Amino acid sequence: MKEIWLRNPYIAYAIWQEQARVELERGLAPQSVLQQRAMVDRFNRHLIAHGVSLANFERQHIEAFWPQRHAPGTRTRYLKLLDRLCQHLIAIGVRDSNPATQLANSAAWPARGAVPPFLTEEVDRRLQRFALPGVADRTSVLRRRAVVAMFLGTGITAREGRSVALQDLYPSGSFPHLHVRGTLAQQGRRIPLEPFAIPVLEAWQAQRRQLPIHGDLLFALRESGEPITDMSLGIFVRDALNEIGHASENMGARILRNTYCRRLLIAGVSRERVSELLGLTSMHTCDKLLATIEVTGSRR
Repeated sequence: MKEIWLRNPYIAYAIWQEQARVELERGLAPQSVLQQRAMVDRFNRHLIAHGVSLANFERQHIEAFWPQRHAPGTRTRYLKLLDRLCQHLIAIGVRDSNPATQLANSAAWPARGAVPPFLTEEVDRRLQRFALPGVADRTSVLRRRAVVAMFLGTGITAREGRSVALQDLYPSGSFPHLHVRGTLAQQGRRIPLEPFAIPVLEAWQAQRRQLPIHGDLLFALRESGEPITDMSLGIFVRDALNEIGHASENMGARILRNTYCRRLLIAGVSRERVSELLGLTSMHTCDKLLATIEVTGSRR
């Protein structure tokens, strides 16, 4: 078993998870299981790039792992996992020390009382109107409307938006939806398209098929077909919000995702279903946004 941790940490971690499930007679949610395995795999690839392994990495390798996109909560989650992992590796003789302990002990979870940023219902409606396609829209304008409609009408993350392919979008038929492909960290899911998003996404899908861009990514900008960057997505969203006369500190894809979440909660969709559509393993986000909604009638 010691050797497999060095040859294939992803499989080794999966075996350890299953052993823990049997011993404790309970297990994590399926999505949490996949997320943890992906975290171990991602960290191991980082170690390989730095010429070390799970058997001999040190504190500096952990500290070098954090890119700018890792939020405090994500870092804490990694540190807690690495601390538990190192303890296990010491117990089975793979490691002699635990460089994650001190970092994990000093890591704090973000305050749970913080409310995720969202657009008010009035601004949400204005942005939905912005997303409607115009007969004279240039390609660049139609693309911007489609980007806004995708995030505001499905609640996907920026990472998911970057990888959406033409064949993942089904804007017509009896069930217009977006298929979000599964990853090592997350199960796939089908998200019904909000009605306002259907016309522009259908128009953009048809337009995109005619563009001289390689590959099948829905929002590729370059002729080579490279995925759109998070920065470009953020610029599209910010420009759209500026165009409708709205300005705030948070003007990226995340605020559209939270607005989608809150809109469904206002409509009476259960927090369990909303979390499922968002691909979340917990209902913290839904609970925080639910607390901002003034209940004026019965909920379905």
